[in-house]
Amino acid sequence: MKLHNKFHRKKYDLFSIVLCFVQVILVGHDFGGACISYAMELFSSKVSKAIFIAAAMLTSGQSTLELFSEKVDSNYLMQQAQIFHYANGNNQPPTAIDFDKSLLKDLLFNQSSAKDVALASVSMRPIPFSPVLEKLSLSETNYGSVRRFYIETPEDNAIPIAVQESMINKSPPERVFHLKGADHSPFFSKPQTLNKHLVEISKIP
Repeated sequence: MKLHNKFHRKKYDLFSIVLCFVQVILVGHDFGGACISYAMELFSSKVSKAIFIAAAMLTSGQSTLELFSEKVDSNYLMQQAQIFHYANGNNQPPTAIDFDKSLLKDLLFNQSSAKDVALASVSMRPIPFSPVLEKLSLSETNYGSVRRFYIETPEDNAIPIAVQESMINKSPPERVFHLKGADHSPFFSKPQTLNKHLVEISKIP
């Protein structure tokens, strides 16, 4: 995965420094699944576990766009909510993806409180699109050596449970947790249960 701006370069520089001293548990949500997969490949000996929460769990040679495009045609709500930004011109690939604010609750927060939805709505920013296009090269020696865990969100309208289960079946993790009643943002809709699962995973020998 290419590092497309100074922010990402600084983030991975800091990450590499931290990993010089400690072993960590990585947690990824949504597109963050690709980010932690990249880190697992680079720093496998320093990652004790990786937790995917309603996240992209790729196979080698696959991009996040390819993964999610497999089911996007059947996800009408996602199609309606997506807003693409073309900073380099309309004849070039999108540079960022955003979401229609009027559809955020139905897409991302359908089980979350109105207060949390309001907070998230003003905090969200467009997502850089270039990393979504990158195909990850993941080896069994590195990425495959890290213990993976997946937390499913069954009420998810952004990454439907069928897509999550498809990823799990193609690349089975060590264990799958089913977060009953959780939407795409379980840190809002089911924070206590999510925390319980994270602590439980951290304690698995």
